[in-house]
Amino acid sequence: MFDGSFFATWAEATKTSFGFFWKSGWAFVLGYFVSAMIQAFVPKAKFTRFMGGADPRSVALATVFGAASSSCSFAALATARSLVLKGAHFVAAVAFMFASTNLVIELGILILIFLGWQYLLAEIIGGLILILIASVLIRLTYPRNWLKEAREKVEEEASAEENDFDWRERIASKEGWHMVGMNFVHDWQMVWKEILIGFTIAGFVAVLVPAEWWAAIFLTGFQDELPGWVIALENAMVGPFVAAATFIGSMGNIPLATVLNANGVLFAGIMGFIYSDLMVPPLVAVNAKYYGLRVALYIAAVMYVSIVATALILTGGFDLVGLVPESGKAVTDVVQFKMDYTFWMNLVFVGVAAVLVWLFIGHRRQHGHMHDEMEGDGPLKRGAALVAMAVLATGLLALALHGGTA
Repeated sequence: MFDGSFFATWAEATKTSFGFFWKSGWAFVLGYFVSAMIQAFVPKAKFTRFMGGADPRSVALATVFGAASSSCSFAALATARSLVLKGAHFVAAVAFMFASTNLVIELGILILIFLGWQYLLAEIIGGLILILIASVLIRLTYPRNWLKEAREKVEEEASAEENDFDWRERIASKEGWHMVGMNFVHDWQMVWKEILIGFTIAGFVAVLVPAEWWAAIFLTGFQDELPGWVIALENAMVGPFVAAATFIGSMGNIPLATVLNANGVLFAGIMGFIYSDLMVPPLVAVNAKYYGLRVALYIAAVMYVSIVATALILTGGFDLVGLVPESGKAVTDVVQFKMDYTFWMNLVFVGVAAVLVWLFIGHRRQHGHMHDEMEGDGPLKRGAALVAMAVLATGLLALALHGGTA
């Protein structure tokens, strides 16, 4: 049962998982460094006071605010809830959710590395289209009584927050940079399990799941039998369900999107998959805790329709100008270990991370240890992270024993 080929395959899957980590390590540090500075030096209260309506200005500000925030899906939901508490309209809150998980710099860098510039361009353009469609849908279908009850629920359960300040004074202060280090470490505390689980799954899926499975799920073997628009529609509709089945958020899903790309899944399916990080069951459960189950399912339904429509619009638009990227780039070509720019960038940003951790330690010395319980960080997620670590540790042992054949 457990012969040499089994452990050789396990070793190869582990090597692929670490290849994903290796290729994207510097991008994570850069992205979360920029995010930490924005969080420390941009006074959020100056944004939120103008988000009380469903008008274009409120949506635009929510989009900018979201793009300047952390890419952690659970943090996005928590901040959106805070916006609602401060009086933001639900349209603005949903715009913020989409922007903070689809338009942030760290996600863009990751997409550029793994999927290429066409997907990065699509992510940016599609993110704006997605927000526009969702905003229109909510305004057309606005369940006033449900959302009134949801806002009352948030107000009853929330605590006060203070986040207005003079950014000029803060950016010139030692305390301000200590806060950058604190934000950087806090973001990593929120996302490391999600990244670990997602990258581990991606490595093993890339090696273990046969291409025939993806062909059956996404109809990639039926191009000669079905019209292209039918396959594109099916891909756009199925992508969000595949994303939901992963139970991981935006940053952890990009390597899996790379696997889909390598197996010939259409552009519409991959974009639908990437945009669906907020529809995974743990995140729907968090929204249900915040606003009630009806509103959580309503938000998920709006997101699903918006995602499918956006994926199809992107496919049609990119096809019109000849920018639809070809699928089929092998995962092994993406995650190679070699002395290229990745090595040097990882080396530089290990140093950057060390400085930021040092700043965090300085902040903790002054203010003590502040640990917040994070939504979604329950026993299931912690258990999955431990399983992922055990799987990778076993794989490293297999790689050491079967290095010549892996």
